[in-house]
Amino acid sequence: MRAMISPPAPPQAPSSRSPAIARLNLTLLWSGVPLCAWGLFHYRMWEHWHSGRFAELLLLAALSMALAWPLRRFARVSWASALLLPWGLALVVFAGVVPVFATLVLAATALALGGALLRDEPLGLQVSCGLVVLGAGLAWLLPVPVHYGWSYLCVAILLTGLARNRMAQSLRGMRERWQGAVAAQPWAAALAVLAFGLASTGCWLPTMQVDDLGYHLRLPWELLEQGRYAMDPETHMWALAPWLGDVLQVFPQVIAGAEARGPVNALWMLLTAAGVWQLAGQWTEDARARWAAVALYASLPLTAVLAGSMQTEAPTAALLVWCVALVARDPGHGGTRQWWGIAILVGGLAGLKLAAAASALVLLGWACWRHRRSLRAHAVLAGVGVATAIGASSYVYAAILAGNPFLPLFNAYFRSPYFPAFDFDDARWHAGFNAFLPWHMTFDTARYLEAFAGGGGFVLVLLGGAWMLALTQRRTVSLAAMLTLAVALPLIPMQYLRYVFPACVALLPLLAVVAFRIDPRRAAWLLVGACLLNFAFQANGHWMLRTGAMKEALLAVGDDDTSFRHYAPERILLAQWRGTPERQGNLLALDADIPHTAEAGLRARTISRYDPSLAEAAATANGDASGAAWEALLRRENIGDVLLRTNALTRAQRAGLQRAGALLQAQEGDAQWWRLPRDPGEQP
Repeated sequence: MRAMISPPAPPQAPSSRSPAIARLNLTLLWSGVPLCAWGLFHYRMWEHWHSGRFAELLLLAALSMALAWPLRRFARVSWASALLLPWGLALVVFAGVVPVFATLVLAATALALGGALLRDEPLGLQVSCGLVVLGAGLAWLLPVPVHYGWSYLCVAILLTGLARNRMAQSLRGMRERWQGAVAAQPWAAALAVLAFGLASTGCWLPTMQVDDLGYHLRLPWELLEQGRYAMDPETHMWALAPWLGDVLQVFPQVIAGAEARGPVNALWMLLTAAGVWQLAGQWTEDARARWAAVALYASLPLTAVLAGSMQTEAPTAALLVWCVALVARDPGHGGTRQWWGIAILVGGLAGLKLAAAASALVLLGWACWRHRRSLRAHAVLAGVGVATAIGASSYVYAAILAGNPFLPLFNAYFRSPYFPAFDFDDARWHAGFNAFLPWHMTFDTARYLEAFAGGGGFVLVLLGGAWMLALTQRRTVSLAAMLTLAVALPLIPMQYLRYVFPACVALLPLLAVVAFRIDPRRAAWLLVGACLLNFAFQANGHWMLRTGAMKEALLAVGDDDTSFRHYAPERILLAQWRGTPERQGNLLALDADIPHTAEAGLRARTISRYDPSLAEAAATANGDASGAAWEALLRRENIGDVLLRTNALTRAQRAGLQRAGALLQAQEGDAQWWRLPRDPGEQP
């Protein structure tokens, strides 16, 4: 710790800087501390603090160090390297050996692809670009029945076999760079690895977040069971939305025959951390600042929350950070390969989410200006072609099949028949766009995210002074301005905190570097304090972390059903449903607020907002207390099985199930699975 806080030879301030300016910079750097303290007091944040989760993190940190100590003591490895073992083993225990292996196959395949395109670039950049290229290829082939475990393995074996020598060289180079980075600041490295391990606990949880169960699981499970994707916007309004993140979940899931969300998210986290390290190195050789940036990323509550979900912001952060790292290079450095990398990453961002594409376009404009002297018309056209080929698949399919390339967005203009003729919006997230958003998102988080106060972390306030300084220093002003714009753009149409997470992550290296440049002796205290405060409020990032989801998973040691019983009992019923050979027809979630049927794939139906036409028909059927309308609706939609919650079942729904002759098959808590007879005339 001392090595991180007290460097032996701190850099001296330039002689041209007057003492008054130096004092002003110091005051501005530390101004976030009293502001944050006042916010903690004003919003009575101690009332929102969940001490149980923070105690769990402290216990896990102590346990990991205890398990790493023998390696440190007897094998003479660094603390940072020793800590990798317990956290890696924990991922294997909770996620499973086969899913972890399948994810390693994914990473190796990506390295083979990325290394061929970006030879001599950092390994993290090669893997990131390789993932994008692999995912883009699979995305164009989604409707073709080629998505099988054996076909994916053949591709992986072929690519890695051809690139084995180059991959071995890249891995050796990575090991040497790791050893050098750790040796430069051993304790800073150890603390960063420890912080990363604590954030990775989100990867241990089974998939239980609402959007995953109602949306993101559909594509992976459909390809696992069918070998192709039906692309049916009639039954799900997001069926043709940008899908690169979900497509990359498919690769290890199809190989493993089981979900691999946790290991895949751990891979994205590693790539993001590597990108943060690389980006910080664009402005400083001080390893403390680079490790501090990694620790800041790991400490953000949303890092752990996204590790437990399939939301696109986790991969978006990785691609955006690496894209910024490429753009921030000195003009003339990198040549053609740099532009190939930028084009691939911009296409990948477009393939993940439309909002991510907007951030990418901001960076692309700055890249063209920054590197204008080395730009060539043919290179620009080639880059546009590459980015389009990589990121356009969902937009092209949506335009052809649904008449709206952005379905369900902008449908007031495109008027696709698969969504009402108005622009999709979520009225919950319109608190207003203004300059005080960083403050409000920090302390009044519930207005900007499904979270609790402090659930977005405290970096935007606590390091607000470093942010202002970055905007005033000649060396950093252009990048700071672009990243500030990248933070602001997603907040203009909708003030939703999760959408700005990737840009905030890309901003962290700049803040850490500026802090150490202004106050090299004491900046570590500021950054360590920010990390501790973020970890203290990690549980506020998602309600499951506040209600003991992690403790339950730890005690169950890999038994996902224990967590499912508490948070998503439908997943247990769906596993039983998949195990029955008599599956006939579609499966309907009868509770509009719990549309947990995505893993049913092609057969999934809901009466939620995901399927507006069926939701409207269900609302009409609820007006018929006799149940006749519901019986007709079930027959018309070819429903063979129904999931419901007993406490949400309406009188009309109950009558409709009775008229249809439904039979109770299984129950978990208040969740039930009913089966309709094949013959409408058959009675229970």
